[in-house]
Amino acid sequence: MNHNAKSIRPFIGSKDFEVSCSFYRDLGFEENILSHDMSVFKSGNQAFYLQRAYVKDWLDNTMVFMEIDDVKSFWDKLVTLGLPEKYEGVRLVPIREMDWGRECFVHDPSGVLWHFGEFF
Repeated sequence: MNHNAKSIRPFIGSKDFEVSCSFYRDLGFEENILSHDMSVFKSGNQAFYLQRAYVKDWLDNTMVFMEIDDVKSFWDKLVTLGLPEKYEGVRLVPIREMDWGRECFVHDPSGVLWHFGEFF
């Protein structure tokens, strides 16, 4: 079956919606407010929905992979943002080289683990 998909947009939750919105804006995503409980965050043609919804087990087990052009350049900019100092719970994990490519990791304020990677 061919879906002719144009995009895929995961829904992620937040422990503190306002803090998470601020975090994602600082990370470089453009916010479009949909309601007091939900925003869509975009980067280029990619997007995800952020909800005012907190289920600890769900968020602690949520991972999102975002393919980017240049992990090294992204990492260099990322560390200058000071996100771990600004947001409680945020952690950055440096670039790891794998057989398929390279990636770095960001834990958001709610526990969601982001993989930012590039393929060889």
